[in-house]
Amino acid sequence: MDDSLILEQAHAMASMMLSLMRQLAVPDDSLAARLPLAQLKVCAVLSGGTRSMSSLGRELGVSLSAMTQIADRLELARLVRRIPDPTDRRVKCLELTPRGQRTMRRRQEARARRVVEILGRLSADERAGALATFETLLDACAATSDDTPAAEDIGSAPRVIL
Repeated sequence: MDDSLILEQAHAMASMMLSLMRQLAVPDDSLAARLPLAQLKVCAVLSGGTRSMSSLGRELGVSLSAMTQIADRLELARLVRRIPDPTDRRVKCLELTPRGQRTMRRRQEARARRVVEILGRLSADERAGALATFETLLDACAATSDDTPAAEDIGSAPRVIL
């Protein structure tokens, strides 16, 4: 296939995906909606379980000092707490507090309701086609990165929804 055609399609797809994500965003006045993006990302990752500060920093591409500042702010908001790593007490981990869990659960439920609303406008065949397309894209992503779950693994993988 012509590289220029692939590039043109990639630009179109990237633009459509951004537009889709904006359309799926649920406007609300919840605490999660008011969090800065970096803090929201940390909470989203922690929805999948406790993580060390250093692994969070690596996963999100931020320095340990920046991660500490984010954790301080989230702790002040009572969304996360620092706990010692059970295997190495020198290492600090973050976990969502019950308040943080409720906040992220509400955000995920609101987003799911929005997706249901949108999918309700599609026929069964259109929904099946959209799902197949997403599975194909996830499989292609998995083929390019060890960190991206394939479509068949997505059911057991932690879901991060911003």
